[in-house]
Amino acid sequence: MRRYSESVKADVRRRMSPPMRQSVSQISAELGIHVVTLYNWRKAWRLQGEVVPASQKDPEGWGPADKFTVVLETAGFNATELGGYCRERGLFPEQAARWRQAAQDANAKPLLTMADQKDLQKRHQEDQRKIKRLQQELRRKDKALAEAAALLIASKKI
Repeated sequence: MRRYSESVKADVRRRMSPPMRQSVSQISAELGIHVVTLYNWRKAWRLQGEVVPASQKDPEGWGPADKFTVVLETAGFNATELGGYCRERGLFPEQAARWRQAAQDANAKPLLTMADQKDLQKRHQEDQRKIKRLQQELRRKDKALAEAAALLIASKKI
């Protein structure tokens, strides 16, 4: 197994990170480092909380973990610091603000308690039974209507 220096890893991290956002396959082809090694490094950097999308997608195409990392990293920044951070990563401050709002909105709705979930499930089952009963009644009435129409047509023919 080949060992790579920290400078090589730093260069790879810089290439993966915004604004360069080179793909793993492109970096592998240029530097001759196996793709699996690059994916392992990216995974380790992500676990350390770094933003390493490693794709050529624009920031809107990033995954939720990368977007949330940006929200966490920029939480205490003023406008100047946020602007510098965004320039380094190829982002717009509006994107970071929108992602922050989305994270806040995700936690705005209260979660259902177990009792609420059971009550909701019970009501769902009752609704399903009622729908089944109404469908059976509709089929019965359709048959009766068809029979009445057939009798009416038969009586007109006689």
